[in-house]
Amino acid sequence: MKAKILKPLIAGAVLCFNLLMTNAFAADMICYNCPPQWADWATQLKTIEKELGYEIPHDNKNSGQTLSQLLAEKNSPVADVAYYGVSFGIQAKQKGVVENYKPAHFDEIPEGLKDPDGAWFTIHSGTLGLFVNVDALDGAPVPTSWKDLLKPEYKGMVGYLDPSSAFVGYAGFIAVNRAMGGTLEDFTPGIEFFQELAKNDPIVPKQTSYARVLSGEIPILFDYDFNAYRGKYKDKANVEFVIPEEGTVVVPYVMSLVKDGPNADKGKKMLDFIMSDEGQAVWANAFLRPIRASAMSEEAASKFLPAEDYARATPLDYSKMAAVQEAFTKRYLADIR
Repeated sequence: MKAKILKPLIAGAVLCFNLLMTNAFAADMICYNCPPQWADWATQLKTIEKELGYEIPHDNKNSGQTLSQLLAEKNSPVADVAYYGVSFGIQAKQKGVVENYKPAHFDEIPEGLKDPDGAWFTIHSGTLGLFVNVDALDGAPVPTSWKDLLKPEYKGMVGYLDPSSAFVGYAGFIAVNRAMGGTLEDFTPGIEFFQELAKNDPIVPKQTSYARVLSGEIPILFDYDFNAYRGKYKDKANVEFVIPEEGTVVVPYVMSLVKDGPNADKGKKMLDFIMSDEGQAVWANAFLRPIRASAMSEEAASKFLPAEDYARATPLDYSKMAAVQEAFTKRYLADIR
């Protein structure tokens, strides 16, 4: 009797295991932090599959989770390439989990936006601001400044990704901190702003929250211009992008070849493709600024806010931003969360 019961259970377990193994090995290579709803990775991965024949699964990690996973798997890597905010790319080199690789058009990447040896390099950049669902504001005006978010009419409406884990969250804190008079040596103005914002019941997810803005669940999100433009022009939502009056930051996103990744040759070819005219055009058509400016069409550029608005968005010392991130995280966790 027991055998009759056990046989179908064992057969079912074997079938489940085989299905899991089949799915695990269906992918041709692995890219950590390539989520379909972020920066139009969905289109990029489809384009790579079409042009290179590589099936690459979506991966919904954030930048911090990606680095943590690379560190955990250092002795037996699973991923072949990784994508993250620039400060995490710098840390990945320091922690020895990535290999030097200079992809196609590496020489066209400006100094300061790449590791000289190719441990990380910028593929596109975004401008940090406010991604606003106008219909979800319940009659409140579209905010025009960081300080507007502290007003009572925006209670429960403001969201930002967890700055202790997601790079966009950290970039948002750095933007606010600088706008409030802080520096990369002095986090106090930003800490005080976020302590005030906490009284307005903000929403603090860990993962990319594009769909939650479109649905109105998060009416105002600290996010990049490219997500807002995608919502406005591709998904036809009543959304706006705001570059706050006090100013903000321009932030590069970078990629690396994972050290001892199982499919290094495919990883290199993927990185070459992303830097090619066709790969860079995918970012431009998704309203990002490709690192190779020649890939930005006039039509794509016309959908951005005017140049005078972007004058309030400036770069910063990204190496210093990476160097102080751990200290920031400790203070944030102690003083805010």
